[in-house]
Parts: sequence; structure tokens; C-alpha cells
Amino acid sequence: MHISSTFDAGNIQVVSIEEHHASLRIRPDVGDEHLQWFYFRVSGARGEQVTLDIENAGQVSYPKAWPGYQARVSVDREDWIQAPTSYKDGVLSIQVQPDADVFWVAYFAPYSAERHAELLAACQGQGAQLHTLGSTLDGRDLDMVVAGSGPRKLWVIARQHPGESMAEWWMEGFLGRLLDPDDAHALRLLDQATFYVVPNMNPDGSVRGHLRVNAAGANLNREWEEPTMARSPEVKLVRDAMDALGCDFCLDVHGDEELPHNFIAGAEGIPGWTERLDGLTQRFCDALERANPDFQQKVGYPKDAPGAANMSMCTSQTAQRFNCLSMTLEMPFKDTDDRPEPELGWSPERCMKLGASGIDAIVEVIADLR
Repeated sequence: MHISSTFDAGNIQVVSIEEHHASLRIRPDVGDEHLQWFYFRVSGARGEQVTLDIENAGQVSYPKAWPGYQARVSVDREDWIQAPTSYKDGVLSIQVQPDADVFWVAYFAPYSAERHAELLAACQGQGAQLHTLGSTLDGRDLDMVVAGSGPRKLWVIARQHPGESMAEWWMEGFLGRLLDPDDAHALRLLDQATFYVVPNMNPDGSVRGHLRVNAAGANLNREWEEPTMARSPEVKLVRDAMDALGCDFCLDVHGDEELPHNFIAGAEGIPGWTERLDGLTQRFCDALERANPDFQQKVGYPKDAPGAANMSMCTSQTAQRFNCLSMTLEMPFKDTDDRPEPELGWSPERCMKLGASGIDAIVEVIADLR
């Protein structure tokens, strides 16, 4: 049996392999503060019962994520199936009996740099404009999709934390519907607003196989108060563009390691929180729940107390800076408790469907953003 991870977004260290049992370790992000994302390839075990033990699972950023979690396995890198997974004494143990010569194992279905390029090309083919905001520390392009001609300025960003690949699957569904020439809701929105969409805020971390940080070890969602080109160019470039173009709405798309639910976190703790922003947030959530029952409002993060918001985070900073509706959408790595699917779990397809439903929620609030 052979195990490797020297490819886009790959992450694993092989400690030992004995027949069809492997001892593995997750490689930390740059800076050694975070680790949890894994993605690797296994070959030479067709038909055998394979045990893959991740020895340092108890040392990850979110060890409470493991109970109830199932790793994703694929033989074609298109369909990702949940594999029997258990956690005990700090070890995450994954069981696979492959019916193919090679299979891949990941924390969640990866969203590759190549698929990102294909997404951009598809958007351009559907009439959107592509802008390069600048370069990352590794020299990669920071891409922005621009669509629409209306006066409202709507920003949608994803994957500040690169290991949260479900966020870019969500983006594919969102952009696919936004640019659908046969969707009446989308066409009306494009007349009412101009959309600025950054499908991947952290391309360096994505390719490097990081969970949470960029090439400098910066957690981008803690850089919004004072971003710099030396440490967090991704945030600096986007925030500067927001300042120049305006921002009437911001949705920041993420994944949560521990909670098996889809939910919204708002900006309740900012100094400038008002009844207007509270009402818009509630209307957006209600509309999204009506549009897609995979979204719910019963379970989520506690709301910040007045004045207690972390202003280094995107949602808080943009809500205060632009006096606008700004929210964080969280999706699970685990399957959802609300509607579990034992084989696929919370899947790329469901992420994309939820992304498409975002159009319905924006329709509800677009007229009252200013």
C-alpha cells in the first residue's frame, strides 16, 4: 500500500505502513498554530480492508469536531462518499474497503484550483466580467467575478479559511444561478445591483493544504481591521476595493467543524447595530429558510453582546464600516442533523443547492438595503 499527498490541496504525513494499516499525521498550517485539513491518495489496496489512523487528531484546532464526523472517500474525485470513521484516545480511524486500485481520502470534498479556473471561465462565458484584484504572497491571482448593472453594491466572498472547501462549492451554485439567463429572479437582481464575488479569498492556503491561514500564517478572518500587503494582501485588496466601489451588502461564506447545521452569524455586537440591520438580518434568514430547508435558525453561534463584536472579522468590520447588512454563512463538515444522508452526508451538491437558494434570500432584502 502506498500513500501520497504531493498534489493540489494535499496534506498528510506518513508515519508507517504495515500491510493494510497506516499510521498518519496531519501536517500543520504555516505557523504551526492550526491543523485539521487532510487530503491524500491511497493505492495498492484493492479489495482489502484498509485502516487509516490519524495519530495527531487529538491535537487539531477543533478536536470536538471528530465525534459524529465521517471522512470522505472517492475513487473518481467526483463522487465523495462517507467512510466509517471513529475517534478514540486522540486517534481518528478511517475504514475503507476499496473496489479500485486508487482512492482518495479528504476531510471534505476538495475544491481544486483547476475547478476554480473552470468556474471563472464558465462565469465569463455567461457574461460576467473577471477582475484580478492583485497577487497573493505565493504569486497567485486573487480573482473577482463582477455581474449586474444596478446601483446596489453586493459583495459575496468565500473560503477565507481554505480548508472550508464547502464554501466554494456553495459559490459554484450561487454563481450558476446568478448568471442563469433563464432565471427571472437573477435577471431582476442584476438590474437592481452590481455583484462583486470573490469565490476563493485564500488561494495560497487552498493549494498548500491549509485549514485556516494564508502563506504568511495569517487567519484572514482576523485581519479586516488593519490588513497589510505584507501579511494579508487578500483582505487588503478586497477591503480597498470595497472602499472604492461601495458596499451595501456582504455575505462571507464559511464552514464550521463542530456544528452539524447550516446557519447565519450576524453582526449584532458592532457599535453601529440598529433595528434596521436587525430586521434585515432576520428577513434574510427567514427567506433562506423558506427557500431551502437545509438552512435553519435554531442552532448557531451565540449573538455578541452590544459593543462586543470582534472588529477584525469580515462581518463585523463591513457591517460597521459601511452601515450595511453583513453576515457569515456557516455550513457543516459533518452531515446535517436536520436532514442526514448516510451515504453522502453534507455534500457538494447540497452546498450548491444552498448557494442557489441565496438568490431567493437576497431578493427578499434587496429593495431595503439602503
